[in-house]
Amino acid sequence: LLLAAYLPGRIKAAAKHPMLVATKLWATAHLLANGNLADVLLFGGFLAWAVADRISMKQRAQRPLPGAPAGRFNDLIAVLAGLALYALFITVGHRWLIGVAPF
Repeated sequence: LLLAAYLPGRIKAAAKHPMLVATKLWATAHLLANGNLADVLLFGGFLAWAVADRISMKQRAQRPLPGAPAGRFNDLIAVLAGLALYALFITVGHRWLIGVAPF
């Protein structure tokens, strides 16, 4: 979803702002997995921001964001590149950057 924000296609058309959808999913997943006060404040704050930003986005005039030209394969590129980056981050990056192995 994060990459789909810059690659016009069906994902971007359906989600309107894929980066906010990705932030909401990320925050919700972390809230479900972590329950102490610091985690609730951190991830709950991100979730509240993403929801508030989406609500305010509906009330503003939309201007086009810079990105790649529209193409037939943008959704496929976004999904495959997103899965590759996700796998890399889950297997190596999360432990290195955050200090906690997710699995």
